[in-house]
Amino acid sequence: MASWNDPQTPRPGFGASPSLDGRTAGRAGYDTGLRKHMLSIYNYMASGVLLTGIVALLFARSGYAASIMMDGGILKWLIILSPLAIVFAMSFGANRMSAGTLQLLYWGFATLMGLSMSTIFLVYTGQSIATTFFATAAAFAGLSLVGYTTKKDLSAMGSFLIMGVIGILVAMVINIFLQSTILQLAVSILGVLIFAGLTAYDTQRLKMQYHQLAGTEFAGKAIILGALSLYLDFINMFQFLLSLMGNRE
Repeated sequence: MASWNDPQTPRPGFGASPSLDGRTAGRAGYDTGLRKHMLSIYNYMASGVLLTGIVALLFARSGYAASIMMDGGILKWLIILSPLAIVFAMSFGANRMSAGTLQLLYWGFATLMGLSMSTIFLVYTGQSIATTFFATAAAFAGLSLVGYTTKKDLSAMGSFLIMGVIGILVAMVINIFLQSTILQLAVSILGVLIFAGLTAYDTQRLKMQYHQLAGTEFAGKAIILGALSLYLDFINMFQFLLSLMGNRE
């Protein structure tokens, strides 16, 4: 409790506004907390992408990727579908899970995605993969910065883009049977544009979410779930861009 009789207690100078000083300090504290929150999300997201890349490269070079992922079988589909199952588990079970459980699921998801994505090292040249990765990283950074700094509400755009994701998923399933090069090209172009937009939207959503969750027990979980959202934006944009830019072996 503050003591106004304590000679060491700092007092505002003549003409200063105590309420204004309090609001300024409060705003500074909020901004610091927000930056820390977003930096934690980006660190988790970047670490997950790095883990996926390392696992994909090692699995491809081991020779197991060619025998398992290219030749088919139950194990192939288990590797492909497991990350999707983890995403659903994290998204719909976050309230019942601890932050530690979500962390383990996130790292498991990133590892399984590495196994699933190992085939890109068998299909595309290493140079085109590296070029596409850095192009995606630059685009992601720029789009995330736009989402963080823009004053425009992107909520309406987000709803439209999520509908677009459903649309391209349906188109991809249809193209499994049609094997249309033109449809595949259209899906790749739309995929890049949709996940580029989602990068900006998700960044703004996570920034606004901090205002609601700051100081709550769910704040730690929100960091993991936020990293998962940005990870998916990055990886999907990378894969669609690779299908456009990549040079095949």
